[in-house]
Amino acid sequence: MRRFLKRALEKIEKMDRSQIRKLVSDIAGENELLEMVMESMSDGVLVTDREDKILLVNKSAERMLPFSSDELVEKPLEEAIADEEIREFFTENLHGLDRVLDREFTLGNGYNRTLSLSIMPLVRQGWITGNVIHIEDVTEKRAREARLRRAESLAALTTLTAGVAHEIKNPLGSIGIHLELMKKEMNGRETIATRKVMENLLIIKEEVDRLNRIVVDFLFTVRPMNAELSYDDINRVVRELLELMKPELAEAGIALETEFMTPSPQILMDERYMKQAVLNLLKNAISAMPEGGKLRIQTLHKGNEVRLKIGDNGVGIPEENMDKIFEPYFTTKDFGSGLGLTLVYKIVKEHLGDIEINSRVGEGTTITLSFPIPQKEKRLIGYSEERQ
Repeated sequence: MRRFLKRALEKIEKMDRSQIRKLVSDIAGENELLEMVMESMSDGVLVTDREDKILLVNKSAERMLPFSSDELVEKPLEEAIADEEIREFFTENLHGLDRVLDREFTLGNGYNRTLSLSIMPLVRQGWITGNVIHIEDVTEKRAREARLRRAESLAALTTLTAGVAHEIKNPLGSIGIHLELMKKEMNGRETIATRKVMENLLIIKEEVDRLNRIVVDFLFTVRPMNAELSYDDINRVVRELLELMKPELAEAGIALETEFMTPSPQILMDERYMKQAVLNLLKNAISAMPEGGKLRIQTLHKGNEVRLKIGDNGVGIPEENMDKIFEPYFTTKDFGSGLGLTLVYKIVKEHLGDIEINSRVGEGTTITLSFPIPQKEKRLIGYSEERQ
């Protein structure tokens, strides 16, 4: 349309009245179409000039934003906005050169509404001529997300509680049996043999310690982690762990292969929790190779992610167990709490990461942890940073 108008304006002096009438009619039709599109949008759109005066605002924006008056066009945006928090947001960001995306604000007015605001420079022929503001009402979306999180939390808590009850039942039963044996040993006697009683007391102590471990693991699983994230190098964390585990790997007959990316982008992590997650995965890999084998550790940079791969050529995971391995207290071992991978999953998610498992029975398992690389907001290209 712009090229058409430019050509038409160049020839306007040569046009007769009917041609000019047709040109004006075409422009009016085009503007009417654009106006219908704007007014039909469920999201709000607001356009300002370089002096932050309102040039255009659609009905959705008028409905969602708290304006101080009905007359908006040519009015400075900061004067038109009634809400102080949103007004401060515009004041701080309208003159920036970077896009500001998805800042959320909660408004009252009898019922809570959550608005997501984005600011993007309005660019014309390589120059910033103002700003485009996008407004989205995300109230229902956030409510659905909250309901989903509550449902997921309830389901996870139900599974976890059932697992805890099952785990606690076994040591309590053992304690009860050995107390009965001690009672039977003492029944009707003034003196008893201490050796037998000590054997029972030793078993009771072991079961009490087992109960304590179950409770400690349970509390770690359900409590917030309060991770203290800071920029760090995952290569360093993994290397330190492998150095500590070299004797254990050698004793188990496991050959270690490593491949670390260079350079290594830093990610946000809590070193304590990250080491615990990686250690749990290394322990699982070792237990999957009871006759020895090969452990391969690889870090790589892919897109906007750092990935850590831990692979073994052990027994593998049966397909029917793949959907259960992150469930609390699910384990195929004769020892362990069954919370190892549950804790790994929680730690990875706390770091905004993801976890993927590929496994074949008899061939081995590869676990991939993916973590986002913090990105600075990028400036739009194709325009001058100067304002006229």
